[in-house]
Amino acid sequence: MGLTLAANLVLAWRRRAPLTVLGVALLLAIVFHLAGYDTRLNEAAPVLALYTVAVRRPPAVSVACGLAVAASWWHAAFLAPDDFTWPNIAQVSLIVVVVWSFGNRTRTVVERNGQLAALTERLRRDQEDRARRAVTEERVRIARELHDVVAHHMSVIVIQAGLARYVFGSDPATARGALATIADTGSEVMGEMRRLLAVLRIDAGDDAGDGADECADSYDPAPGLGRLDQLTERVRSAGVPVEVSITGTVRPLPPGIDLCAYRIVQECLTNVLKHAGPATARVSLDYGADLELRVSDDGRGAPPSPEGDGHGLIGMRERVKLYKGTVRSGSKPSGGFEVVVTLPLPSPGTDTPPLAPAGEPSG
Repeated sequence: MGLTLAANLVLAWRRRAPLTVLGVALLLAIVFHLAGYDTRLNEAAPVLALYTVAVRRPPAVSVACGLAVAASWWHAAFLAPDDFTWPNIAQVSLIVVVVWSFGNRTRTVVERNGQLAALTERLRRDQEDRARRAVTEERVRIARELHDVVAHHMSVIVIQAGLARYVFGSDPATARGALATIADTGSEVMGEMRRLLAVLRIDAGDDAGDGADECADSYDPAPGLGRLDQLTERVRSAGVPVEVSITGTVRPLPPGIDLCAYRIVQECLTNVLKHAGPATARVSLDYGADLELRVSDDGRGAPPSPEGDGHGLIGMRERVKLYKGTVRSGSKPSGGFEVVVTLPLPSPGTDTPPLAPAGEPSG
């Protein structure tokens, strides 16, 4: 009775120490058999302990434990009458194989579920990281758009305001022209700011009532090279002559490249306004296998900067990098500054023409 109780009570610790519990159960079973008791008793404890070992230990360990359990049962079979020896050996061998198979299968399922849970958690973290990166990239894009819009237009407004103040008493006609340019430029920058804000509101799902209709009305296509004439005319009105030359076969550009090219020209002309001093700007577009933009001036060149490239050139490089293009910039030996940008273009006939801004022809 004591051996039976000990052999079964030890199973209470089989999940904490499966190998130890199996060893104790086998030892007590062998002692029970050697003491001459019925060998059919106390067979459940080693079987349950073996199942737990197969669930919690790798096959290299659990197979050896299964052989140990089979050996103890084979020993009990030889203690039985000779007529039942081999049937008992076959029976206990089958039981050991079945128990070990169930336990090992359970271990495999548990491990696989653990791997799936870990993979699910990793995918969740990756999705969160991608979402954060997408938010950051969108913020950078919006900041770059705001920089391009505000910096260019405000440069024109400041220069025209200074001109109007300087000639206000001596040349009223020039002053009125400068004020008209300020009004037009301010109206244009407000339109572009409304377009950006409309994008943000639409992305946020603001579709309630009249506000949504107003957002949809102001959600105009982004500017492109089709508005290059307006851009250069505005810079000319600010006092900087601009020469434009176009070579190659002009063709519609994908919207992203079209916007990128327009913003680059805008940024370069803004820098001419701000830094070149009295100068003439030249804009060259070459439509070939690639689109080559070349914006140069004959002014005093780029001012020295202890921090390297300014935000404009950094943003320009970020834009071009998105389309696998290249940027070269620097002072020219003959004086002035030059920016050369190359943007790869799709083969003619495979790209989709971008939409032209409302009320304007496409480029």
